[in-house]
Amino acid sequence: MKQKTFEHLPEFTRISSKGQLVIPGNIRKELKIKEGDVFATMCHKNGLIILKKMENSLLEEDLLILKEVEEAWNEIETGKFKKMKKEEFLKELDKW
Repeated sequence: MKQKTFEHLPEFTRISSKGQLVIPGNIRKELKIKEGDVFATMCHKNGLIILKKMENSLLEEDLLILKEVEEAWNEIETGKFKKMKKEEFLKELDKW
């Protein structure tokens, strides 16, 4: 089964004095994010923050995805990953 690859390079944003985070406009547009939308949030000990736009309630599939992301970061932190050049990495993503 072919999975979706990353479509965007990381963008940078800042936290306001009120603790608010601005989601870049092109991401808001693509995900149709509007004022009042609800997000599930999760953090990992290394500073990774995951945001999941909620359409309805949190589904079991959503929880599985969050768990997979956490497991992937644990593998990265423990050195269980393969080093490769950018071009190799992008080819590997296309296989998904």
